[in-house]
Amino acid sequence: MTGRESLIKCVVWDLDNTMWDGIAVESRDAALPAMKPEVLGLVDRLAGRGVLSSISSRSDPSILALLKADPKLAGRFFAPRVAWQDKSESLRSIAEELGIGLASMVLVDDSPYERAEVRSALPQVLTLAPEEAGALLDLPALDPSRMTAESLDRVGRYREEERRKEAEGAFAGSREDFLRWCGMRVRVSPARQDDAPRIAEMAARTHRLNSSGIVLDLERVRSLIDDPRWFVPVVELSDRFGDYGLVGTAVTELSAPDVWDVQLFTLSCRVAGRGVSEVFLHWLLGQARTAGAGPVRTPVRIGEANLELRLLLRRFGFRAEPASGLSPGGAPGTGEDRLVTFTYRPADGPLPDPPGWIDLEVEVKS
Repeated sequence: MTGRESLIKCVVWDLDNTMWDGIAVESRDAALPAMKPEVLGLVDRLAGRGVLSSISSRSDPSILALLKADPKLAGRFFAPRVAWQDKSESLRSIAEELGIGLASMVLVDDSPYERAEVRSALPQVLTLAPEEAGALLDLPALDPSRMTAESLDRVGRYREEERRKEAEGAFAGSREDFLRWCGMRVRVSPARQDDAPRIAEMAARTHRLNSSGIVLDLERVRSLIDDPRWFVPVVELSDRFGDYGLVGTAVTELSAPDVWDVQLFTLSCRVAGRGVSEVFLHWLLGQARTAGAGPVRTPVRIGEANLELRLLLRRFGFRAEPASGLSPGGAPGTGEDRLVTFTYRPADGPLPDPPGWIDLEVEVKS
């Protein structure tokens, strides 16, 4: 293992001589080979710990149709890919569809060549031989006693997302009409001690909508929640497809009466593209204005993974300036370890309107 195991969200499985014995396209039968029961058992146990499974196989695309036709198999795997392209290309495509980072993926493949190809093209992806995959269950980060309810139910929440995408595909109106039909409800409230594990988890595991990448351990989060010098609101989301739980936070230091330092602004990648981040940021900056804050500052990690978040900040009037003395606790040398301070000044102009298809409920701290 590599030390990146706390990020694991999806295991991508090869098929031939990994999920089953033999090579499917060489079989004379029209059916798929029998799946190895011990591998399916591992898929199910990982699902119970919030780890998705997908498929990447260099084979004839007709195999994918057979997989999707079997409800027992189709229900276990997300965004499967069966094609003759390089495995690294398939993994990129899977990550994009699932909305997760490549560093949160594992490839299990019997072929040393395929593992080497992925390591060369995508060094952030962990590659394992089939006989090594069982060790994933022993990782501390996948110990159920250490995981939040949101992580343990990741598979169920992705199933909800699949239903949402199917409904959107069948919807006759515009995308905005569809989002309004979803009946999204965002609830913002002060963080409680019960929220601390999820906040720490999001700080460590989110990437797409994560400003700084600063890692906060559980005890640090607990202390900030009760510290009057800090403001830690959290966001919950629900819609007609289900309750998504706690999906965002803004860990904010009230370093001076008129300065807000948002050390971490993050939302789950599962809610990207729905307007939740815009509603939350609009509310947060409105709170800063009401409190009489001048500048609102946030350290932002510069990297490809969080480009969407940086574009969001710019739309809301944030401007970049060099930062000093900040460390994201990230990966030096990867090109994603440089922090720049983004600053918003209320005097620069009005905020853009938040999306009108989301109902916002705010709980005031008592």
